[in-house]
Amino acid sequence: MIPAASPAPHPRDAAPSGDWRRLWREAVRDPRELLTLLGLDEAALRISDAAAAQFPVRVPRGFVARMRAGDPHDPLLRQVLPLDVEMQPAPGFALDAVGDAAARAGHGVIRKYRGRALLITTGSCAVHCRYCFRRHFPYAEETAAAGGWQEALDALRADHDVSEVILSGGDPLSLATAKLAELTTQLADIPHIRRLRIHTRLPIVLPERIDDELTTWLGSLPWPVAVVVHANHANEFDADVDAAMARLRDAGRAFGGIALLNQAVLLRGVNDSIEALTALCERGYEAGVLPYYLHQLDRVQGAAHFEIPDSQALALHAELVSRLPGYLVPRLVREVAGDASKRRLA
Repeated sequence: MIPAASPAPHPRDAAPSGDWRRLWREAVRDPRELLTLLGLDEAALRISDAAAAQFPVRVPRGFVARMRAGDPHDPLLRQVLPLDVEMQPAPGFALDAVGDAAARAGHGVIRKYRGRALLITTGSCAVHCRYCFRRHFPYAEETAAAGGWQEALDALRADHDVSEVILSGGDPLSLATAKLAELTTQLADIPHIRRLRIHTRLPIVLPERIDDELTTWLGSLPWPVAVVVHANHANEFDADVDAAMARLRDAGRAFGGIALLNQAVLLRGVNDSIEALTALCERGYEAGVLPYYLHQLDRVQGAAHFEIPDSQALALHAELVSRLPGYLVPRLVREVAGDASKRRLA
């Protein structure tokens, strides 16, 4: 058992509210401050300055408020705290774990699967998850926004097989809404684009981002929209996240509402139990979000300590199938560089 320091007031008591840009600026960036807020012993948790220098800490204070004070094993804390183990060599773990570089189809454009193109809209994100498969991605050189989106738009315009555009990053919702509108106005001029998908963690970690300006923009879009959020544990949902999901869902009324889906990653010490996974699927559904994918870990350097074996993943998924109705069971998948789709494990 790792000893905890003397109890501190729970950060929920001082959870901030207000403009999302201010909350973004006020995010915790020092792992020692994070531990102090939670009343935890810095030395016992073996935090790593080297890991924090390689991939900086960023955690919105509202997300910190959902962590359990005094609990060194809190599943939300584990996702964001840089530890010594990140710097240990791990055979088979690479800088580009999913083959993004080989799938480049233009500046900031990734084409892996038929009919879909992914835009790296930005390198910014409101939270830095330690298992992030793009933690080593060269965002400075490969962001679609460079040059006013021109090269990315030209690539999409020339590829008539693309019917769906996926906004990714970083996190696309870290861009100002006016910047997102600039992009989608230009995408609307490409006739073969029929759907828009947004992959984002911000509605979970910074629900204040889902403001009136953003929902007005979403409601103005000329396509059906799916928003794929990213939550790994039921404790990531609270009343503020529920309200953000409701605002998102209602923004797409012209197309019957925006589809809300969740993709999670199986992570050792976070959700590698049937109880945690069941609670995640059920709690997400209560917020109006359907389970979509349950990913086996992308083998990126620095994340080996999160990995669980396929045999355990398959056993957990089989138990989910036996406990939950089919619409609450996510597909268990792995992304393999060069495959024509996500590889189904179950």
